[in-house]
Amino acid sequence: MSVVGFDLGFQSCYVAVARAGGIETVANEYSDRCTPSFVSFGPRNRAIGAAAKSQVVTNCKNTVQGFKRFHGRAFSDPYVQSAKTHLVYDLAQMSSGSTGIKVMYMEEEKVFSIEQVTGMLLTKLKETAESALKKPVADCVISVPSYFTDAERRSVMDAAQIAGLNCLRLMNETTAVTLAYGIYKQDLPAPEEKPRIVVFVDLGHSGYQVSVCAFNKGKLKILATAFDSDLGGKDFDDILVNYFCEEFAKKYKLDVRSKPRALVRLYQECEKLKKLMSANSSDLPLNIECFMNDIDVTSKLNRGQFEEMSAGLLAKVEGPLRSVMEQAKLKKEDVYAVEIVGGASRIPSIKERIGKFFGKELSTTLNADEAVARGCALQCAILSPAFKVREFSITDVVPYSISLKWNSAAEEGLSDCEVFPKNHAAPFSKVLTFYRREAFTLEAYYNNPKELPYPTTTIGQFLIQNVTPQPSGESAKVKVKVRVNVHGVFSVSSASLVEVVKATEGEEPMETDQSGKEEENKMQVDQEDQKVNNADAGDKKVEAEEMETEDAKQEKKSDQPPQAKKPKVKTKTVELPIENNLQWQLSSDVLNTFVENEGKMIMQDKLEKERNDAKNNVEEYVYDMRDKLHGALEKFVSEADRDVFSLKLEDTENWLYEDGEDQQKQVYIDKLAELKKLGQPIYNRYVEAEERPKAFEELGRQMQLYMKIIEAYKSKDEQYDHLDELEVTRVEKQVNDGMIWMNSKMNQQNNQNLTLDPVVKVAEIQAKTKELYSACNPVVSKPKPKVEPPKEEKTENGPVNGQEGTENQPCNPDKTSAGTEQETTENKLPEMDID
Repeated sequence: MSVVGFDLGFQSCYVAVARAGGIETVANEYSDRCTPSFVSFGPRNRAIGAAAKSQVVTNCKNTVQGFKRFHGRAFSDPYVQSAKTHLVYDLAQMSSGSTGIKVMYMEEEKVFSIEQVTGMLLTKLKETAESALKKPVADCVISVPSYFTDAERRSVMDAAQIAGLNCLRLMNETTAVTLAYGIYKQDLPAPEEKPRIVVFVDLGHSGYQVSVCAFNKGKLKILATAFDSDLGGKDFDDILVNYFCEEFAKKYKLDVRSKPRALVRLYQECEKLKKLMSANSSDLPLNIECFMNDIDVTSKLNRGQFEEMSAGLLAKVEGPLRSVMEQAKLKKEDVYAVEIVGGASRIPSIKERIGKFFGKELSTTLNADEAVARGCALQCAILSPAFKVREFSITDVVPYSISLKWNSAAEEGLSDCEVFPKNHAAPFSKVLTFYRREAFTLEAYYNNPKELPYPTTTIGQFLIQNVTPQPSGESAKVKVKVRVNVHGVFSVSSASLVEVVKATEGEEPMETDQSGKEEENKMQVDQEDQKVNNADAGDKKVEAEEMETEDAKQEKKSDQPPQAKKPKVKTKTVELPIENNLQWQLSSDVLNTFVENEGKMIMQDKLEKERNDAKNNVEEYVYDMRDKLHGALEKFVSEADRDVFSLKLEDTENWLYEDGEDQQKQVYIDKLAELKKLGQPIYNRYVEAEERPKAFEELGRQMQLYMKIIEAYKSKDEQYDHLDELEVTRVEKQVNDGMIWMNSKMNQQNNQNLTLDPVVKVAEIQAKTKELYSACNPVVSKPKPKVEPPKEEKTENGPVNGQEGTENQPCNPDKTSAGTEQETTENKLPEMDID
């Protein structure tokens, strides 16, 4: 099972994985841990990440970025319409009314949904994770801003499905940061003690989020969140771009916004300048060559001027901080630390304002860019059975208050009820009871439009079907379970009809109306008091508890002895089907089509990569061989052959830049084979000449070694006196034959012209060395037999007899018989030598 966390950022993404050593942020194919959130469409394939960012100037109309903010939004949304005017690429309306992106892909105009484009980016991140883990990736945790609504969250979930990912949890970015911060802390207060309060400020490229978290040993609880979705690094970039657009209009009479390419370049330079100003307070230059109409532009700016221009934005910093403290009912002195993360948190004036608000030094113990991805990977490790992680429970909050409205049964018009107030613990379930005769619809909506960054407050409609009145004609009791799940998404998870069945005389009572009412009241109270401690296990636990409440109580009742005088009533629960109609939810057919299309595009990218690789191989071979023909390979090719091959290489190079510019993969493979037909023999001769002396040297070294051993044997060296004479003679013959073969081959080769194929190949010499080794080595490396000393008597020269069988026999001082005995011993030894 894969354990991966994706930080799906507005401008850049990070991938963290869990390994045996802990959590690690992995690098992409450019050895960079940051993958830009860019997708570029070309005539033959797509480029995603760093490759797409490099095309942002050359292919600006078809390179999309910053699309994260269009998730779950209608094309007619005022935000989309205002953002549209500042974009270099085109937006279009999808058939469902949601926002799509219009680009040229495969030389035809295509409109991709936001889910598809995010799916493409996730596909790239998935590949990065797979190449790091060396195994397929499916299970993951993905981050989303805490201010995302249901429609946006469902949209990101659909994008994950398109990329073939199983998202175990959509995690709020600030919650991921709190987990990355808290799980490693060893000094947290005990569960029964007063919690440690930490404020987390996440200022990214597109949004500003603040959350207050209470830590105890083994758990964290988000107390409140606040945000400003219109304050981020990009808004500071916009201020710089507007300033320079005005300046260049006055100074150089240039209308920068009329040329998308110039605008893109200006954004890139302004972003660099902003980062430099965070580190330097002096005047900094901005120079762009050939900016527009072949004009070079130049200007300068310092941090003080930038802060003056950004005064309006900087004034917005305090709002969410004040809001979050009020919601959590905390004083500034209650706060233990203020941890800041996010790329834009490096702007000095922002740090200064946050520090001033809390009256304390800001803490930067976390990696500002990677903390979210690391938190997501930790959450995935907690949810995964593959890793043993320290027990740590997470309680998140509902960002906006959620209400339900329905048509009243008494025909009094609409009724409504707030089911989840703002900052209510999540994930969480509640059971509501309705009395109905027929099917009815519940509509979920956000009841405080001021909190929302969007005009749409609707979440969705839920039609509870198959509701029938009781046999007596009275309204039936319908229990509806509503839920905010681990992804922070609201749903009506189940509905059941409680039927009353009259019991016959002999039956035990199952449940009376009165006890049913009591139970219902109990359930309501239980729900209110219930605390969700663990975001994953707790989620399942709460669900299980609530699902079991009725059944368990009924079982208890049925266990009681029959009570007389009470009306005998039996209830039966029937599950009811629910028809969901969710705001901007993709239908399963559309989603399947998108999944299929993504598969086709991945295949197309793969084919195009293989085609390009085949073309590059031809080009590489041409350049490589052309250089070597007048270098390393010069001695190994005749003048005539060199001219023929050089001509062939030149023709191929010209072909590559003319007719061969755009050919099928097989054409390049054939072209390379054609060139290698001429070039490979030359290259082989060069390799043979390089390797041959080493091979001959190894063979000679081996023969010398065996000759030394034979000499030692002949001079009666004790070390080798146990060897068999016949075998030694055979080894000597083998070595002499080898010597003759080697000398003759060396002489023949020395007389052979280097432009011709060699007389003897390295493989043959190596085979000869191997043959010699396997024939001679077993003989010369035969170990000396072990001779055990006799137990009783020893002569000067050591034991006379090493045989175990004769251990108890007295030693014979008679030399002749001892000699005979020793001979027989020696003859038998090879058999006996267990070693």
